[in-house]
Amino acid sequence: MNSSTSGSSEPAGGVAVDRWLFIYYRVASVDAVAAGPAVQHLQSRLRQRWPGLQAQWFRRPEEKDGMQTWMEIYARPGGITAEVQAHIEDEARSLAPWCRGPRHVEVFVPCAS
Repeated sequence: MNSSTSGSSEPAGGVAVDRWLFIYYRVASVDAVAAGPAVQHLQSRLRQRWPGLQAQWFRRPEEKDGMQTWMEIYARPGGITAEVQAHIEDEARSLAPWCRGPRHVEVFVPCAS
């Protein structure tokens, strides 16, 4: 797994930052039927462990070279803490048989209004 950003959801001033995770990776199209239930089971386990966790799963509509690009999105009231992110990444090891290449983790925060 490749985590491009990590860290606390609290900056030095102590104000919580609402961090969201966007995790994308590639899956061979021939593996999609088997990998899909694995992602759903992963997200179900994560929701049980972390009350309030919102977990979504998407894929790009097009395929390229027999591959699909999938994305998992995670949000939680108060943001995704470093502890929650580490647990998501640990649990995601169960997807290794279907991931073709690294899982790319991107962290985003809402823009100030």
